[in-house]
Amino acid sequence: MPRWRAVRELRNHGGRVLDDVARGSAVTVTRDGTAVAELRPLQPRGLTAAELVARRRHLRHVDPMGLRADIDAALDTSL
Repeated sequence: MPRWRAVRELRNHGGRVLDDVARGSAVTVTRDGTAVAELRPLQPRGLTAAELVARRRHLRHVDPMGLRADIDAALDTSL
């Protein structure tokens, strides 16, 4: 639910308004009682392919057959 702020408040207390946005609040800015803009937090950027490859290099090796055996041992197959 966006919060409503007058353009005067944005001008006089811009830092405080942006702090609210940074904490996750969407802010609708009004001029003479009419909504004219919306400030909302940016979505986190996704990882680049290079970052994903770098992360993959640091993962431990998983033996698929050992993992399957562990899962089979933990599950109750009688259900």
